[in-house]
Amino acid sequence: MKMKIKVNGEEKEITGEINITTLLKENDVEQPDMVSVQLNGEFVERDVFESTSVKENDEVEFLYFMGGGVN
Repeated sequence: MKMKIKVNGEEKEITGEINITTLLKENDVEQPDMVSVQLNGEFVERDVFESTSVKENDEVEFLYFMGGGVN
């Protein structure tokens, strides 16, 4: 079964059921431990990435928080 989702605003077509962990791998996300994930506008806790399925028309955002400060 093919379905369409949006990842970081870009439409993608995937086949079959997929979870957040697999989606991170398939999108070659660097440092997945440092990425926060939003699914349809709601933050997903890291400990449920494996059990959280992405469904037809879902919107997923990978958010990278950069540290920094004033020099």
